[in-house]
Amino acid sequence: MAFLKYSLIRLALFAPLFVLFMFLKLGAVLSVICAALIAFAVSYLFFQKQRDAAAAAIHGRLSGKAKPLRSESEVADAEAEDSLLDANPDVTIRNSGPKAPETKAPETGTPAPKTPES
Repeated sequence: MAFLKYSLIRLALFAPLFVLFMFLKLGAVLSVICAALIAFAVSYLFFQKQRDAAAAAIHGRLSGKAKPLRSESEVADAEAEDSLLDANPDVTIRNSGPKAPETKAPETGTPAPKTPES
């Protein structure tokens, strides 16, 4: 939420500056550059607390300490799977993707050699 709040503050600074510079006929590219630089400077100087909170929120989410985004049923299912794997170490799990279509060998006029049955 802190990241969203800080982003909205910066957008609220950028948008009127961009409109002002477009009204002054600086051109689209120069208006974007000037508005971005001024919005950055103002937010850097006056919104340090919000910036630090946003950085802490991002750091918390990207570090390994963030709480998983799985539902309770997904967590319970994963725990059940882990306990079954721990109890049966000889079992392996293969993640199978979509099966490739089987290709048929082109038929020739000669029959396939017969193999002796055991």
